[in-house]
Amino acid sequence: MSFSNPCDRKIQGANYLFLVMRWQPVVLAATMAPMERSTRQRHSIRSALADAGRPLLPAEILQAAQAEVPALGLATVYRNLKQLAEAGEIQAVELPGEPSRYELAGHKHHHHFRCNRCNRVFDVHACPGDMQKLAPQGFVVDGHELTLYGVCRDCGTSSVKDT
Repeated sequence: MSFSNPCDRKIQGANYLFLVMRWQPVVLAATMAPMERSTRQRHSIRSALADAGRPLLPAEILQAAQAEVPALGLATVYRNLKQLAEAGEIQAVELPGEPSRYELAGHKHHHHFRCNRCNRVFDVHACPGDMQKLAPQGFVVDGHELTLYGVCRDCGTSSVKDT
């Protein structure tokens, strides 16, 4: 038996003949498109986001997605969120001083409401419009993010029941 690569060699044992070959890494990452495979885990994460209809924290996504895939773990959720964001299927919702929440991509321009009691975040599909009039004279507004803070309907209703 001849070997074309000098790093490849035969090792003969008592009753065995082993072929030891030099390991050559195969570059797959460059040839594979991101998000080529759709897994049950990824499907359950997408479903959790779609069913919620609001931005979710990774822990909220995990809890909802485990209804479909009970063995799902938080590390898998984070890994899939990263891949879904890179593929443009979801987007991060960033609120100052808080961990990222995630929602499905494709929403038109919108804002958010954060409940001060339960800490959930909801979409607000209204916009006050032209913010240029609020900017100091000579400044040009390129865009804006608006977050409303208060008490959501569920928490407001529960406080009425508690009194």
